[in-house]
Order: sequence, then C-alpha cells, then structure tokens
Amino acid sequence: MAKGETTKRDREALMPGRALDPIGIPAWAWDREETRRLLIARDVSGLLSFAQRYGGASQTRLAAATGIAQGRVSEILNGRKSVTAFEVFERIADGLDMPDQSRMLFGLAPKNLAVLTGGGSPIARSGLVPPPSVEVGAREDSVRRREFVGLAGAAVFQVATGPGPELDAIATALTRYGGVRTGPPPQLPSVASLAKAVSAAKSGYQACHYAEVARRIPSLLERLSDATRHLEGEDRRKAHVLQAEAYHVAASVLLKSGDKGLAWIAADRSIQAAERSENPTTIGASSRVLTRALMRDRHYGAATELATSMAERVDSATDRATPDSLSVYGALLLSGAVAAARRGNRGQTTSLLDEAETAGGRLGGDHNHQWTAFGPTNVLLHRVSTAVELGDAGSAIDYARQVRLNDVDVMERKVTLFVDAARAYSQWGKVDRAYEALVSAEHLASEELRTRPAVHELISHLEARASGHLKYNITDLAERAGVTR
Repeated sequence: MAKGETTKRDREALMPGRALDPIGIPAWAWDREETRRLLIARDVSGLLSFAQRYGGASQTRLAAATGIAQGRVSEILNGRKSVTAFEVFERIADGLDMPDQSRMLFGLAPKNLAVLTGGGSPIARSGLVPPPSVEVGAREDSVRRREFVGLAGAAVFQVATGPGPELDAIATALTRYGGVRTGPPPQLPSVASLAKAVSAAKSGYQACHYAEVARRIPSLLERLSDATRHLEGEDRRKAHVLQAEAYHVAASVLLKSGDKGLAWIAADRSIQAAERSENPTTIGASSRVLTRALMRDRHYGAATELATSMAERVDSATDRATPDSLSVYGALLLSGAVAAARRGNRGQTTSLLDEAETAGGRLGGDHNHQWTAFGPTNVLLHRVSTAVELGDAGSAIDYARQVRLNDVDVMERKVTLFVDAARAYSQWGKVDRAYEALVSAEHLASEELRTRPAVHELISHLEARASGHLKYNITDLAERAGVTR
C-alpha cells in the first residue's frame, strides 16, 4: 500500500459516528483455543489484533471502544507498551463486548452473575504478569473493581471478621482427642485414592486456592487417621507418609491465615506422622513447615538450627542422592537461609544460599519433587526474600529482575516474588512501585492478599505513606484485600 493510502475500513472508521459503532466479534471466535490462550495470558496486544481480525476494528475504533488513546493502541499492538490496570482491562472487555465466559478467563467478573452459580471449578489463570500499566495514573472505577473483588473473594477467609467455617473445621479435626472410634472398622479408602486426594490438596495450596484446600483438609485428615489405625504393613507406612503431607498442608494454610496456635499443632502432627513412616525424606519435608512455624514466632535461631540439622540428616541418610532427597535437602537449606536472614546473620545466609545453589545445580533444573518447587530458580527467589529480610532493597530488586517468570511453575512462589518486590520497594521508599507489585500479585492470586496478615500490614503501611491519587488506589486495594482500619 502506498504511503498515505487508507483502506476502505479505515476510511469508514474515520467517518462521523462510525468510530463509535460497536465492534462486532462473532461468538465462535471467542471460543477458539487461540483466543482462550490470549485471554488467560491477558495478552492485550494479541486481543486487539484479534479484534482487528474478527471484528474489523481499526485502531481508531479500538481507541474509541476502549478509551485508550489511539497512539497508545498503536504502541500496544507493536509491543512497545503493556497494560495491567484492572480498570483498563474492564474497558477493553466492555469495548469488545466480551462474553461472560471470556471475561472470567480474562480475570474479570461476569456481567451475568448466574454464570458463577453453576457449581463448576474456578477458571484457572496463568501466564506471565505484564509490566506496569500504561495507564497507571488513570482514575479507576471503584464500583467495578469492588464488584470484581466481591466475586473473586467471596469464598476466601474473612480475616477481618475472624476465622471462617473452613478454619473452624480444621481446628475441630486437629483437636479431636476422642481416641479410637468404637464399633466395626470404617470402610477404608484405598491408598491410591488417599494419595490422589493428598496430591490435590498440595497442588491446590501451591495454586493459592487456600479456601478450597481448607474445606477439603478436615475430612482428608479423618480418612487418613482411619487408614493409619487399620491398615497394616507397607500400606500403613504409605498412609503415614500421606498423613504427614496432609498435616503439612494444614499447617501451611494455617500459617498463611495467621493462626499460629493451630499451625503448631498441625506441624507437630506432620513430624510425628513422618517419623512413623520411617522415611528420611518425608521427615525432612515435614521439618520445613515446623521451621516456618518457628520463624512465625520469631524463634529464628531455633529455626535455622532445625533446618540445617534436618538437611544434614536427609543428606546422610541416603548413600546416593535421589531427586526427592536432593530437593528436600535444598529446600531445607533455603528455609534455614531465610531464618538466618531474619536473625540478621549475613554470613550464614549467604553460605546456606550458596550451598542450596550447588544442590540446585546437582538437581539439574527446576522441579517440584516432594512439593518443594526446588531448583536454581527457587534459589534465586530466596535470594530476593533474604535480601528483603536483611534490608537490602536494591539487591532484592536486582535479583527479582533476574527471575524468568516462565521458569516459576508454582503460583504460590510466583505471587510471593511480587509481594517480596513490594516489600523491597517499600523499604526503598518507592510507594508507587510497591503498589504496582501488589496489584500484579493480586492479578495472579487475590487470595494471597486477602489471606496473609503480613500483606495487610504492608498495604496499611503503604496507605499511610501515600498521598493524592496513589492513596486513592491503595485505599481501593486495601478494601479489596479486606484490610481492617
């Protein structure tokens, strides 16, 4: 096409009124697998190109429909700008007349709330988190955003009003001291079915589906208790391994929600079950959650000692390292490094991180053996965390920039990276960047913000330091996260 020449479609878009016409995209186009991938990844550039291809939309019509300046539309299409702000996502969805199923894939609330009452599983969101929004300064529609969070967080722990029924059920399961039940033995599930249920709980936790995991844990603990009482031989040993893992999950959920007392009980039960399994790797894996419980109560010296001694135990218990034992060994070293950092011991922190990095190299890559998510990338993530604990905000951000998000398969670890980045920016006095990092974490898993008291404290701290429009945005974030005033 010659310079200055326009297509018929572009000329029509420039005619009075035509730029404001709705962009008509056929329903079948939204159902294409390629489109679903664009929505899940929140690939705005790809979605705008999709609208051009299937809706005949020019850049002028896209700008009019989404409220994004035409120059910015061009930059987004060419990959020079990205978008992450909720309000801009909403405008794009509305401007393209996105169907409700597509809106949910895109991480937004449906317009028709009946879509959410079908009893299906929440639609998973994955993919990379884009860099800060091109519209950071734009005023956000708080009504729309509160509607989104009200839907997304409806099943999450209500931290502001005390523990919900999920945590009460876990408490009942952990404090049931009635002894062996009378009557005939219960109908026992197979070890294979128990293993499947425990695996689902572990993967649910790593995906940040804390409320759903909390609902499932009490009955799972009861079934495992029956299994360990009535099974014999190798099946009983396997049941003890699964029991240790299930208590580990329970303790992890409780630590996330700030319930330290019950977390201690669950962590101790995990260790006891692991010891009965006589499996050194399982014992080491359960020690990780006990280390976290110690850190939560500020027993950093004891936590470091436990993590390092258990790492040595795992290492010495096997003549030849396996992927499982090497992963647990490395993960324990990382736990010890965090505890040492919180104690302010830089030398020990560096030593443990370096040894963990060596273990990651021996493992040969990033894996999730024994649910550790251990590997070179996880070591780098812990360099971010420990730098924050030591108050080295600049180093923490430098390490964070080295992380390739594609290499972080576990959502819980990915979200923690953004929370750690927010903590580092807060230490650095960059309140706006801290807010952006927390919004990125919210995009990935809103439960992480609603569940963790430590994140609530960070949000409150940022809100107190902010002013003007930034304070408005952080206040809005605080409301969505359920932060109490």
